[in-house]
Amino acid sequence: MTNKKYEKSPKKCSLKDVLDVIGGKWSMPIIYNLSKSKMRFKEIERTVEGINTRMLVKELKNLEANGIITREVFATVPPTVEYELTKKGVKLLPSIKSLHQWGEEYAV
Repeated sequence: MTNKKYEKSPKKCSLKDVLDVIGGKWSMPIIYNLSKSKMRFKEIERTVEGINTRMLVKELKNLEANGIITREVFATVPPTVEYELTKKGVKLLPSIKSLHQWGEEYAV
């Protein structure tokens, strides 16, 4: 997965383009956890089992670059950072929840 922003192209969007944005191993769990509320970095790190700090940073940057989440920094010591889904990110939730339900029913 690359860490670049994907622009809409005049051609038809392919499944590969979608997966480049949200197809990372950790993207969907991050989006799913952020669907509940705004979260700080450490809260996300604790709720996404198995992710390390480096991968979380990479996934959050990718999701932010593609307009799925927003990042708000507060001028505190140490700095406080909160992440939240954008409208674009919220529109992904029905698809992610469907995949989750399918997984509960059919995944071994």
